[in-house]
Amino acid sequence: MSLFFLYFYQLIATTKNFLMKKNIAIVAGGDSSEYVVSVESASNIMKSLDKTRYNPFLMTIRGNKWITGTLEKPGPGVDKNDFSVMQDGKKTKFDCVFMAIHGTPGEDGKLQAYFDLIGVPYTTCGVLASAITFNKYICKGFLNNFGIISPKAMLVRKGYRFDPHKIATEIGLPCFVKPNNGGSSFGVTRVTEKSQVKDAVLKAFMEDNEVIAEEFIAGTELTGGVFKSSEREILFPLTEIVSKNEFFDFDAKYKRQADEITPARISDKHTKECQEISSTIYDILDCRGIVRIDYILSEGKLWFLEVNTVPGMTDTSIIPQQAEAIGLETGELFTLAIEDAIEFAKSGR
Repeated sequence: MSLFFLYFYQLIATTKNFLMKKNIAIVAGGDSSEYVVSVESASNIMKSLDKTRYNPFLMTIRGNKWITGTLEKPGPGVDKNDFSVMQDGKKTKFDCVFMAIHGTPGEDGKLQAYFDLIGVPYTTCGVLASAITFNKYICKGFLNNFGIISPKAMLVRKGYRFDPHKIATEIGLPCFVKPNNGGSSFGVTRVTEKSQVKDAVLKAFMEDNEVIAEEFIAGTELTGGVFKSSEREILFPLTEIVSKNEFFDFDAKYKRQADEITPARISDKHTKECQEISSTIYDILDCRGIVRIDYILSEGKLWFLEVNTVPGMTDTSIIPQQAEAIGLETGELFTLAIEDAIEFAKSGR
């Protein structure tokens, strides 16, 4: 075979392989303070994704700006009519969206509704589960109907009067005051005195229009991942969180100011019980994809805190650590999430 035909054959094979790959949009950004964490998660997903199977495209959504690339290095804009991109005169459409937006609009059901309308598969929970879990107060109340216990809580809405004394009296001190719809510990205050309540609420209002005051439960902080598909269930090992700060704040989460111990140093009985509760919550809420659920273990009792439907996927995030602990590479986990999302869209299960 001449060098020309050999080159031509290799070119055709390479082109065919590229065309057979699935186009995956890794969507990052968002409109909350979690933007920076989202960008880091997307970067790790891009790095870890199996390039022999997928053509990854980094997409950034920030307000009305939908682009390929990043805000610092923007590429072509996104056609919102069908979530496509024009490159070199050709339209690129996507086989699946890997959601990496923590916070609104990627974790609260807004983008999920959009992708449902235009028929693009995505790797997270659906609209209803996303909306319920994003609202901490509603999620706690809903799960309480199924026997899932959680700390006492009180909701405060912006624009309405609130009584700091009533909050301190009914919830008790110390307590946590935090945005009702948000994550990564932005706007969270551990309140130890009545005089701190008002400022803590106002601080949380800078992140959200709703604020939740939650009872403090002393105990061991735990978190565990869950992934279920039509063919597989993974109940990840639990991680025990020991913050070096007053609580598991942003610095503790992302600046290595906490010890994250996997598996958690608790009994097999409590480990199994916690994983079973997580599995039950996953099913009750009709979750999809990879979720992470947080708890406090106190005096032998597990207290539910919240569900994270778009958990962090940075190099230091908990889910990748838990996957590694069971011998599952991050790229393999991402493949499972993508393929299940595509299969779910096809089957409509």
